[in-house]
Amino acid sequence: MQEQWKIWLTTVMYFTRIRVPSSIDHSPTYLQKAPRYLPAVGWLVGGISVLSFLAFSCWLSAETAILASMIAGMLVTGAFHEDGFADVCDGFGGGWTKDKILLIMKDSRIGAYGAIGLMCMLGAKFLLLRELFRWSPVNGGHAWNNPNLLLAMVAGHSLSRLMPVLAMRWSVNVTDVEHSKSGPVTGGGGVGMAELAPATIFALAPFLFFPWYGLLVVLPVLGVTLGMLRWFRKWIGGYTGDCLGAIQQVAEIVVYLGLVAIWKST
Repeated sequence: MQEQWKIWLTTVMYFTRIRVPSSIDHSPTYLQKAPRYLPAVGWLVGGISVLSFLAFSCWLSAETAILASMIAGMLVTGAFHEDGFADVCDGFGGGWTKDKILLIMKDSRIGAYGAIGLMCMLGAKFLLLRELFRWSPVNGGHAWNNPNLLLAMVAGHSLSRLMPVLAMRWSVNVTDVEHSKSGPVTGGGGVGMAELAPATIFALAPFLFFPWYGLLVVLPVLGVTLGMLRWFRKWIGGYTGDCLGAIQQVAEIVVYLGLVAIWKST
């Protein structure tokens, strides 16, 4: 249990800006086991987003509270995954060869494709969360009367973080491990069942509180993840740390989109 606690704190330290005890460092032994707790980090980020939403909704509009929840999530993670998404937009938007794509993604500056991609992605999240507020089955016009909306925020963050774990399981890292965002986590050795099994449990646990048909959202999320992996494999032969961030961001949007579609049709 002590070792698992250290792995958890290492995962929190690597994927968020939350402070952990000074005794926790970037130990390769623990970082390589970190993927098992990545969806659980989604619980943490989603929970903080929910608290921010509830706090702001007491005095301000639902739209303002949704925006506050999104900002809180980005502050907690340091926009870790959003940065990867923007780099992927720049790389695949401006590069036509593997070397050029990888070179652009390494550039810390954001380009037109990245800026446009971020605007579209954040706008999509905002609008879908707004739809979830309107179409939650228990809709009393106030945040506290929309428990499924609040669960959707946690489910979106947790399930979407399983997708990079699956990507590391199904594909290969094509960048130098020492200079890759995912390198310290995978160690160049991929993800084994010891990490995949608990990660899957953590990712699906929030859906225990939904009606059974809420699990249907898993299918399009998996489909989009596989599609992105095929696209990455076609152009660069595998994934990079930025690609994993992009997968998480797109998967989160698909979770919200899927829940909106399911609730509107029931």
